[in-house]
Order: sequence, then structure tokens, then C-alpha cells
Amino acid sequence: MEVHYGVETFKNKAKSIVTSGTFDGLHFGHQKILTRLIELAKAEQGESVVLTFWPHPRLVLKNDHTIKLLSTLDEKINLFHQFDIDHLIIIPFDKSFSKLSSLEFIQNILIDAVGTKKLVIGYDHRFGKNREGGFEYLQANADKFGFEVEEISKQEIDEIAVSSTKIRNALNDGEIDTANHYLGRKYELTGKVVHGKKLGRTIGFPTANIEVPSENKLIPKDGIYAVDVVVNDIVYQGMLNIGFNPTVDESGKKFIEANIFDFDKDIYGMDIAILFCKYLREEVKFDGIDALIEQLKKDRKDALAYFSGL
Repeated sequence: MEVHYGVETFKNKAKSIVTSGTFDGLHFGHQKILTRLIELAKAEQGESVVLTFWPHPRLVLKNDHTIKLLSTLDEKINLFHQFDIDHLIIIPFDKSFSKLSSLEFIQNILIDAVGTKKLVIGYDHRFGKNREGGFEYLQANADKFGFEVEEISKQEIDEIAVSSTKIRNALNDGEIDTANHYLGRKYELTGKVVHGKKLGRTIGFPTANIEVPSENKLIPKDGIYAVDVVVNDIVYQGMLNIGFNPTVDESGKKFIEANIFDFDKDIYGMDIAILFCKYLREEVKFDGIDALIEQLKKDRKDALAYFSGL
């Protein structure tokens, strides 16, 4: 997959099979669109092209920093790499771009810059200033624009429509099973391992303290989780605490700390990935260190039971 930062770096292709969208989280519904895109590109001997936007439009249009994203830009690119896509074009979304009308978006981007021969869009996909463009408009003017358009029907899982918003709500509620079901994979959080107080190693539970690079990345509900930890492409089992460490810390600072099972390597300064498997319990304040240690032993036992399928 070739990654292009802006349409200016993309050479117009003779037969581009295209889709566009924010694709936050690249969830199950998004994956259906990509699967169809790839099928069409192969059938028509064209090249599959994905247009996506960064930053998220809501951050620009509404200055809405309350929205938490399922994917950072790097995470999204890595997710797209898992599909057999030929080109990913990342369009900088700013106030100027947001003012393009639907007709300008079609002419300037889809036709002139990308050379679209077929456009694949998801259910209720909108584009252009004030989201004025949609499937009906594209379909009615297909001959005029010179490309075909295909809409993927509403994706349903257990009779509930998949959406990034529903996945965010599930993660905020600690409903990891539901979020992972919608995503079609385990929810991922990546970050750099930084120095902490190093208290964990003194009580037999050393932790990797993780610093998340984006303030807009969604951090799931506070609590204890069974997780997979990916270090240098190797997957380890572990448990994760998200919270304030109320038993041993009064700073009011939130921590993200992973205890990686059977692991003793120095990984300070490295980027690692956390894959959320199971919510185990809420974070609580214990009467002292001894009570905390006993609970951590139980957490480890519960996490291992999950991994062993018990």
C-alpha cells in the first residue's frame, strides 16, 4: 500500500476504484466497504484508492475536543496496511477544505485528482460543505460525472447498526466484548513506555507506564483489564490498570500501566501496543499495600483464567 499525504502527491490513475470517509476505528462496517472496494478493483483490473481525512472533521468544524477517537493517524495507517489496498490518500482537513461544495469535491478531488471510475460508499455517507452530497445525488448524476457509484447497505451485527459512536460508548462503559465485536478485532491503544515511580517492581508487579501521544485518543473506562501487549511485534499476555492508583498516589494524575506477564526486558522509550481483551474490575482504594498486593494476585489469576479459556 502506498501512502500519499495530500492528493497532490497522487498520480491520477487510469482506473481508480475509490472510497472515502473518516474511517475512525476501521470497524466491521468499514471493513465491509474495503472488502467490496478490493473486489471491484481486482474484477475491473483497476487500483483501489482510499481517501481519508485528518484531523477528524469534528475537531476542525466544531472545535470539538470532547470527541475521543478510536484511532490515531498512525494507528489508522497501520490498520489500512492489513488490507490489500493499493493507495491510501490522507487529505488534510482544514477550514478551507471544509468549504468545498459537493460538486467541487467531486470535480476537484474525485475526478481531476484521483481519476475515479467507480466510487464505493457506505450507508448514509455524506460529503461536501454542510454534508450536502450523498448517494442519491451521485447516482442521479453518474453519467455527467463519468463514474459509477455503489452504496454498501447498512451493516448490522445482532440487529444493531455498527457505528464508531456505539463503539466509543461501549469502551467508555468498559464493555470490551461489545466494542471488539463491532470492531472485528481487539481495541488497540499505542504509546511510549515512560518512567514512573517504579513502585510496582517493589511489590512484585512491575509495570510499563504508557504515555499516549494524542489527547484525542479514546482511553477506555478506568479499571483493570486483561490485555495483550505487543512489544517488537511479539505478543505477551498481561493486565492493565487505567486510573489514579488511589491506594499509593494522591497526585490526581491518571496512569495507564501494564503488568506484562513473564517479561523482564528494558523497554523504556519504546512504543508498545495494548490490545484490550477483557474488563476485570473497577479501580478501588485499598486499606494498604498488603491488601493491594493480594488483589493484584487475584487480578493476575483472573486474567490468566481468561487467557486459558476458563
